[in-house]
Order: sequence, then C-alpha cells, then structure tokens
Amino acid sequence: MIDALEIVVLVATGALAVFGVVLTILNRPPDRTMRLAVGAVEALLVLQAAIAAVRVFSGVTLPESTTFLIYLVVSVCVLPIATQFATAEPTRWGGTVIAVGAIATLVAVVRLQGLWLAGA
Repeated sequence: MIDALEIVVLVATGALAVFGVVLTILNRPPDRTMRLAVGAVEALLVLQAAIAAVRVFSGVTLPESTTFLIYLVVSVCVLPIATQFATAEPTRWGGTVIAVGAIATLVAVVRLQGLWLAGA
C-alpha cells in the first residue's frame, strides 16, 4: 500500500469522526456538507482499495491475503451504510452514527496496514 495515501485516509476518517461529534454537540442532523465529507473520504478509500487489490492480485504475497481482502471490502462499505442509517431519519444523533462508522473504518485501515506490513 502507499504510505502517504494511508496517512491521508487516516487523517480524513479521524476528521470525519470529529465532524460527526461536532454536529451532534450542535444538535444538528447530518446535512449536505456531511454527505460531501463522507463522499470525499469514501473516494479516498476506494482509491486505496483499488491500488491494494491490484497489488495483491498482481503477485504481492501476504500471509493472510483473504483476511486482507475482507478488511479492504469492509473499509469501503462501512461509511455508506452508516450514512444511510444517519440520514434515513435525520435526528441529532446522525452525526454520532457517522462518527462511529468513521472510527470503525479507521480501525479497518489500521488493521489493513498491519496485515500489509506483515507481508513485507
């Protein structure tokens, strides 16, 4: 994986989690700005997943390649699902739902890094 992209993804997911908590504190439901922020983070995650998948399928050997690919899929799927839950019935807690999704995604990306480094 690309270290610089990974750092950008980690910072972006952390910032998204903070943004979700701030929206909750301000007693606001997720709005267009939140959806755009989730979209930007999701684009980074898709880029990271595409690069990693190409590398795995082109010959990089990992001790747990199946586990790595599962984490890769999870890292891309969590935020859209959390956003759907958060915006289906907008309440002040929608920001918290997205924050929890962002933290879960952050953990998945850290785990991806650990699995990648184990194969290096």
